[in-house]
Amino acid sequence: MKSLFSNWKDDVPASLVVYLVALPLCLGIALASAGSEHLFSGIIAGVIGGIVVGFLSGAHVGVSGPAAGLITIVTAAILTLGSYEAFLVAVILSGVFQMIGGYLKVGFIGHYFPSAVIKGMLAAIGITLILGQIPHALGYDADFMGDESFVHPDHHNWFSELLYAAKGISPGAITTSVLSLIILIAFDRPFFKKNAFFKVLPGALFVVVLGIAINIISGMFFPAFKPTLDHLVQLPVAHSVSDVSTFFVFPDFSILKNPNVYGVALIIALVGSVETLLSAEATDKLDPGKSRTPRNRELLAQGAGNILSGFLGGLPVTQVIVRSSANISAGGKTKLSAILHGVLLIITALCIPSILNLIPLASLAAILLMVGYKLSKLDLYKQMFKLGVEQYLPFIVTIICILFTDLLKGITVGFTISVFFILRNNYRNNFTQTIVHEDNHDTIKIVLSESVTFINKGSILSRLNNLPNNSQVTIDGTFCKVIDYDVLEIIQDFEMHGSKVKNIELIIINITKVEVISAH
Repeated sequence: MKSLFSNWKDDVPASLVVYLVALPLCLGIALASAGSEHLFSGIIAGVIGGIVVGFLSGAHVGVSGPAAGLITIVTAAILTLGSYEAFLVAVILSGVFQMIGGYLKVGFIGHYFPSAVIKGMLAAIGITLILGQIPHALGYDADFMGDESFVHPDHHNWFSELLYAAKGISPGAITTSVLSLIILIAFDRPFFKKNAFFKVLPGALFVVVLGIAINIISGMFFPAFKPTLDHLVQLPVAHSVSDVSTFFVFPDFSILKNPNVYGVALIIALVGSVETLLSAEATDKLDPGKSRTPRNRELLAQGAGNILSGFLGGLPVTQVIVRSSANISAGGKTKLSAILHGVLLIITALCIPSILNLIPLASLAAILLMVGYKLSKLDLYKQMFKLGVEQYLPFIVTIICILFTDLLKGITVGFTISVFFILRNNYRNNFTQTIVHEDNHDTIKIVLSESVTFINKGSILSRLNNLPNNSQVTIDGTFCKVIDYDVLEIIQDFEMHGSKVKNIELIIINITKVEVISAH
């Protein structure tokens, strides 16, 4: 416990920022996934993601909760299985599958996402946050907060939504968001960062207090500025203890007879695990402390979280980038901030929902706008451009594809481009060649690289076929540790036939000692 509280002065204010970011996202994702009748399911998932996954996970600054990337899967699953109660069984099973994956140590997959793609994903999420929060900052709240898809539920997209938002500007929302941004920018200045008082009470708290004050004062003196109900946080309010019980829904295990539930659970587990591993990789890159999230332990923690979330009526849980990056930018150092944000969610949702329902969405939009800006700064684009086309192209393509499709499709395209460059370099760099021309003939030395696979088959075959007649050729395997059988077969065939046809004096060194592998 000592290590958990070792950085509490940083983690406590960071937890407040994460809480303020998570609150509207939990509600928005629940609304889009399960409808208004299950609005509290997002809070349940946020609480479990913070407290349970926070305790079990080895992540220092990663934060878990309901994810926007699972919205379409959740809505389709509820329709497929026939009820929300049946869907909860799929959530429980998905947690079981994730725990199995953790025990089988499949988390290593997370280490194979290229850095350029991860940075592109972060920048894209920053842009989507900015585009998605501008309408809320203007007072146009037709879409839920946290929508990450290009096509929105009202069939608009990122760009057409801005046009509609410009027609629905609210003076109160504009005033709130502008003043909120000024506060947040000021709190990023050195004076506020070094001041002990303002370090304990983060700018996000002042933004929320300001928003509530504007809401109350405008209602008393300036009705035109007062935000309407759809421009405010909308938590369900319990008027009695019995009302609280209605917030929780329990799984219907009779669905276990339906084979569809296992397929749905597997899809939730796979997509949720990929999003978790992507977030962990991205979070580790953002973390100033350069901590490393143990991937298999993370899958075990997410699995346990999903099992409990399913039992209590919550949405699926994954590690999420927006909340994690908000935690990092707010100065979070350990998982205490993630745990405390979960504690804040459950206490405030049950004890002071009426006060929370006074918070304008414009205030929370300002906080998310700052998070988006920090994820997609211009310096990042300059840095990636300087690294050359092999880094910049996957980076920029990932951004574009995420903006116009969704997170997983964008990552897949960016990953494919990165793999293309890797294969191209591998194709080119499987051997080195030196040529010495003397006494009217060429002396050529081909030195094989440490690992020669079937990918290198074409380039080596091409090199051997283009060797000049009447030359002396040495193929040196001294530095080669692994050679694919396909490549070895090409060399042996050239030794037996090709070299004789071209009258080439062929010398082969240390090939027989190399470990032979097969791609088949």
